Amino acid sequence: EDTWIRFEIVVGGMASAMHYGSGPSPKDFTSLVEQPKEGRFSPYQNNGGTCLALAGDDFCIVAADSRLSMGYSIMSRTTSKISKLTSKCCIASSGCNADQTTLHKYLKFRMQMYEHQHGKELSAPAIGQMLAGTLYGRRFFPYYTFNVVGGLDENGEGVVFSYDAVGCFERLKYTVSGTGQALIEPFLDNMVAYKNTDPAKKPTASRTCEETLELVKDIFASAGERDIYTGDFVDIYVIKKDGTTYEQFPLKKD
Repeated sequence: EDTWIRFEIVVGGMASAMHYGSGPSPKDFTSLVEQPKEGRFSPYQNNGGTCLALAGDDFCIVAADSRLSMGYSIMSRTTSKISKLTSKCCIASSGCNADQTTLHKYLKFRMQMYEHQHGKELSAPAIGQMLAGTLYGRRFFPYYTFNVVGGLDENGEGVVFSYDAVGCFERLKYTVSGTGQALIEPFLDNMVAYKNTDPAKKPTASRTCEETLELVKDIFASAGERDIYTGDFVDIYVIKKDGTTYEQFPLKKD
């Protein structure tokens, strides 16, 4: 009867095998125990979409498309990315839909607690600061969301806040986040901020709310033609001193 013993010696991370015994030389020894496998898991998923906020003299428009994607698949055509936090403030978030839902739910809870304790709504600038602290508090395991906040301040003037994933924020007149950002941001730089425009050709009067609303619709229609993650519908919230109105604008479905 043939008898063979296999020894494995590991030196410096390298394994060498030696066989001792009698009889024909063995071909190859394979372990009867399955070797361990390394599996990788990411808790984050970018579900695409585009969010926009644009402030005027006495109004603010917050808009976002309603497409929810995973890779090249469309999981939903009617998933809203916007939450109305108060009568004069809304938040829109792109990125991971699960984190967005959790974050918006938490913010609504904070709004409700503040209103119960103080008998009034939190102002839009205060909401902007609170969201920054909330995101920064999760900086070691961040919410994978890219948020824009829009509303009216205490003077009735439109305000917009732009964020990164860990709470760094800035007050602006307009901002965009999501997969269509690279397409829309240069357009807004030219049409709203009039950057690189001849001063003599800059309009002296600001756009009205109706004109701005039409501009937002044109922007999303253009982005939907070029970004596969932006499409289906645009949810639009128009915030004025007398309240907030909602409108849905259809985009291409493919």
